[in-house]
Amino acid sequence: MTKPTRSFLRWREIPAGVWALGAVSLLMDLSSEMIHALLPVYLVTVLGASMLAVGLIEGVAEATAAIVKVFSGALSDRLGRRKFLTALGYGLAAATKPIFPLAPTIGWVVLARFVDRVGKGIRGAPRDALIADLSPAAVRGASFGLRQSLDTVGAFLGPLVAMALMLATAGSFVAVFWIAVIPAVIAVVVIVAFVREPDRPAAAGARPAPLARAELARLSASYWLLVAVAAVFTLARFSEAFLILRAQDAGLPVALVPAVLVLMNLVYAASAWPAGVLSDRVGRGGLLACGLALLILADLVLAFAGSLGAVALGVALWGLHMGLTQGLFAALVADTAPPALRGTAFGLFHLVTGLAMLAASLIAGLLWDAMGPRGTFAGGALFAAVALLALPLARRRPPITKS
Repeated sequence: MTKPTRSFLRWREIPAGVWALGAVSLLMDLSSEMIHALLPVYLVTVLGASMLAVGLIEGVAEATAAIVKVFSGALSDRLGRRKFLTALGYGLAAATKPIFPLAPTIGWVVLARFVDRVGKGIRGAPRDALIADLSPAAVRGASFGLRQSLDTVGAFLGPLVAMALMLATAGSFVAVFWIAVIPAVIAVVVIVAFVREPDRPAAAGARPAPLARAELARLSASYWLLVAVAAVFTLARFSEAFLILRAQDAGLPVALVPAVLVLMNLVYAASAWPAGVLSDRVGRGGLLACGLALLILADLVLAFAGSLGAVALGVALWGLHMGLTQGLFAALVADTAPPALRGTAFGLFHLVTGLAMLAASLIAGLLWDAMGPRGTFAGGALFAAVALLALPLARRRPPITKS
């Protein structure tokens, strides 16, 4: 009797709940990026905001999300439940969407962005822990890769849909913002109706105080080394805004600027799921090393690019490195954290890497002002090389924890 064949992507083995969470990520990112692709211009040209105000709004919003993730992850461990917090986070984000077309002043937009990022912070760590709880160990990488790919599909479709709708509505920001409400509402319906909280074993039940010192001591040295490597890696992976600035510096017309993120996210979406599947088969460490090497190569190409074609190659390599690292880092957190502390582990991981991203963008800006784009991307390559050299310390991998 012959064994049934398995597809490379192992899509039939990925639980239905993970597919549903991937669809939710796609829909919410589609909604959010339709708004965020236009929001800076809307703030400045319609509501009269200064560039300082735009930067302050975005900085506070992202810092808020990073901080909230720690507490939401720990709370999901304490409750022993993940779905409620995940659905609450997506629900808050959906509830803010109508505020953007209705906002009469900048203050209302600030409120909407703040609540939206609180929602992102609430859902992030519990959602990742829920994926780990739902996924058999043999397809954990594939599950995180699928979710990441679908999330990124929404990220590159959002700006494209926004541009198409702006053309179709004669440049009506308000019309586009109202249409963006629709996928956000559908996302909440999907998570409520199609995601089922798995039964958790007694050993993975609620913990009295996940952020207490005694509980944090249960997080292994492998986990903390992974967090340290990810932090150094994130210092090399500064904001994609610098990819846009690099393309403009090489001569890309302003009207074509969204194409930079579309290209990056297209490559990212196409590679994240296959990378996750491959990591289940050959191990995560080697693929993660390849991702770091690709980031070094991308930085060097962007540092010395003399044409738009070379910049496009660098942007594509950047997207490929994202595909080979982001889902794998999430899978490694799940591998190295006890099931009862997965929410806390993801929350701490997101906090550290979120703060590292803020530092990375600040360093990149300072290097750009001092030495131009070559200095920024050469500095990124240096940080990536340090992370690559440190990676073997975090590759002393324990047996994969069972769900």
